[in-house]
Amino acid sequence: MPLVDWDSLRNLPPETIEVKIREILAKMTLDQKVRQMTGDETLLRGGISMLRRYNARPICAGTDPDLGIPPIAFTDGPRGVVMGSSTCFPVSIARGASWDPELEERIGEAIGIEARSQGANFFGGVCINLLRHPAWGRAQETYGEDPFHLGIMGVAFLTGVQKHIMACAKHYALNSIENTRMKVNVRVDERTLREVYLPHFKKCVDAGVSSIMGAYNKVNGDHCCENPHLLRDILKQEWAFSGFVISDFIQGVRDGKKAVNAGLDIEMPFRFRMKPSKLKKMVNRGTISEMQIDEAVLRILRQKLRFNGRGNPALYKREAIACSQHVSLAREAARKGIVLLKNVWSILPLKRTNIRKIAVLGKLASLPNIGDLGSSRVRPPYVVTPVEGLRNSCGNSIEVKYNPGVDLIQAVELAKTTDVAIIVAGFTHRDEGERLLYVGGDRESLRLRPADEKLILSIAQVNPRTIVVLEGGSAIIMESWKDLVAAILIVWYPGMEGGNAVADIIFGDANPCGKLPCVFPASENHLPFFDARAREIEYGYYHGYRLMDKQKIIPAFPFGFGLSYTTYSYNNLQVTPPMVSKNEGFQVSVDVTNTGSFSGEEIVQVYVGYSHSQKDRPLKELKGFQKIRLNPGETKTCKIDISVKDLAYFDPSQMSWVIEDLDYDVFVGPSSRPEDLLLSSVNVG
Repeated sequence: MPLVDWDSLRNLPPETIEVKIREILAKMTLDQKVRQMTGDETLLRGGISMLRRYNARPICAGTDPDLGIPPIAFTDGPRGVVMGSSTCFPVSIARGASWDPELEERIGEAIGIEARSQGANFFGGVCINLLRHPAWGRAQETYGEDPFHLGIMGVAFLTGVQKHIMACAKHYALNSIENTRMKVNVRVDERTLREVYLPHFKKCVDAGVSSIMGAYNKVNGDHCCENPHLLRDILKQEWAFSGFVISDFIQGVRDGKKAVNAGLDIEMPFRFRMKPSKLKKMVNRGTISEMQIDEAVLRILRQKLRFNGRGNPALYKREAIACSQHVSLAREAARKGIVLLKNVWSILPLKRTNIRKIAVLGKLASLPNIGDLGSSRVRPPYVVTPVEGLRNSCGNSIEVKYNPGVDLIQAVELAKTTDVAIIVAGFTHRDEGERLLYVGGDRESLRLRPADEKLILSIAQVNPRTIVVLEGGSAIIMESWKDLVAAILIVWYPGMEGGNAVADIIFGDANPCGKLPCVFPASENHLPFFDARAREIEYGYYHGYRLMDKQKIIPAFPFGFGLSYTTYSYNNLQVTPPMVSKNEGFQVSVDVTNTGSFSGEEIVQVYVGYSHSQKDRPLKELKGFQKIRLNPGETKTCKIDISVKDLAYFDPSQMSWVIEDLDYDVFVGPSSRPEDLLLSSVNVG
């Protein structure tokens, strides 16, 4: 009989969990404790299994049949469950472009169900690394460049997942260079760390995330999984994080003693530098203490018990994997993440009654292009390509002619004979993603390939009704051709139903409502310094729209920007109360009217500025947003609550947050572009 009857410990209240985990700990030997702190398999055995297929089954850690303690059973993400043949949702950057926390929570629920249906109880896919520079290869795995937006979307995702299983937020912290991620040392001052790179992790901790994954890179000289300032000082002590910390896989830990002393709780995925025999020797030698081991084990047991019995067992079955409901959700997510960047003459949506023949051009139009093939890879049962989606939508009423565009003369001749030319261009896993040998990694250029640019320029010359559909993981520079085409859509890597979603938008079966979660620059010179080969780099206070605001640079497409098939007007901006104390909040309200002829969803954005501050602060930064649905002619009053605490800056001299006594600028509108924003103010004092 196991020492612990785990089945009898279901759905315990928090106070009972705290009692039980200490009772269990008291029964454990040192050997049993240290086995909780590593993956179950050895590097050799587990490595061979992963070479065949990464995460083909749950990756387990802390299994103890003698005690009756189950493992954490890990599956990766974030665009779906990596195991089996699961639903492939659009990549996170696409879902970030939806600015829709309610939708993201539903996606989290679906992933939680599919993960548990395949034997996992722990999802490692809440990726909230800040997109500092759009060349970062894994930009597609996160939600965007703004810490407030990242935090809101990350919390929504983990909330959905944790209705069923444990979730892990990653990669903590400052992980935004891929090619040298194992060795780069990121230098950052304390204020920048606290204000720019950590707030989204803090939001996830406050929301009850079960686990945090440490990153590979160094921060100020220490690897993240061996960094006491990040793990002990900030995460565990200051933020009072009650969950456990795992390492990024294999190379996350370099020195087991340093890792334990810094506050790492589990080395994943194998028994390697923190294997049980090594940890036991360290305790016996006094280089780590049994008290530290006990702390780690309590954190692990706490989350295992917290989720023991959670959810509805009737939901977790093979039939739930890639079921029709989840596939439909993937299509909805793809539609809502598509951003319409340009639409002259209102060429979109296309009217089926006015079109007889469409040319679809570009190799990507017929490629199942769902993103990176690294640890986030999902293997769905099928993928709808753009040309397939367009053909599905057109049926027999419109002829869809496809040409890969390799032979430019043939492509041009086809475009001359069609009513509309749709070019699909962009990137694949070979250009960006997790670095695997010589594939993926950080992007070498933000421009399209020369062949793609030449195709666009050539087709635009012969067909004025040229539409460009862009696939990719972040910003794309398009200055050489964007003024010559009629319409531009960025669809990111749109998941298994992406082709159908693209057709839904192009033909107006859905109204585009996505907004950019990162600024699209006109030049790479307008971005922070980025070196994919860097062994050491300094991360400054400014990036993205904050940097461009500060330097008075006009981007090609601003943060928060996205067009619709309808139009909206903003009126009657009010801030109430106009004066607040530092421990209060205020409400921003604005009337939004759909002044066009399509029903649509608008994303109302609130920015706060610090023009009266004596400190170096951004001209404005996002502090609230809300998505509302409006029918033609309808007006709704959008109300967004702002906490004064979110207006604080971090003072390194006091190691504390400071709220200034001053008048704060309050901006409200459909994007971060100055001409789109109404202005008011609030006094804090």
